[in-house]
Amino acid sequence: MDLHLAVASKRDSRRYDGTPVPRAVAGRILDAGRLAGSASNRQPWRFVVARGDALPAVAEAVYVASNVLDAGLVVTILTTPGGGLVDFDAGRAAQNMMLAAWAEGFVSCPNGIADREALDRVLGVEPPERAAIVLSFGRAPRHRDPARRSAEGWSATARRLPLDQLVRYVGSVDG
Repeated sequence: MDLHLAVASKRDSRRYDGTPVPRAVAGRILDAGRLAGSASNRQPWRFVVARGDALPAVAEAVYVASNVLDAGLVVTILTTPGGGLVDFDAGRAAQNMMLAAWAEGFVSCPNGIADREALDRVLGVEPPERAAIVLSFGRAPRHRDPARRSAEGWSATARRLPLDQLVRYVGSVDG
């Protein structure tokens, strides 16, 4: 898939059909996270995949349990403190994983953590690590075809502020 089309057409999805994400696809999603850039190449993240009997407890720890219970793959990104860009780096890893999933035909959603202590218990998180975000992945109940529009068409229909409200230029440009 064209990168601009992938970025423009990707939408978070909170509904999945319950189909497991195939092992090879899950490996590529996780590897996309591993390959994300990080400040000074610190790679301040670890990924915990919740499966089977761990899923209900993870679901109870996020704001919307069904996002986890119906997913085909659930990944929590853990970060290790140090440096001011740890959360930014975790976000880069998360976005890489979500875009990789989209390119493979799977949808995804970041899930906020409602009960951090419960999540830490079920995942075995030990300080100084902390859970940054829980990502859920799966097949959408209804097929989504990114190629049904151009990247420009997706961009035009996105519920986002227009660029002229987001971008400010400073300095002069010669030529």
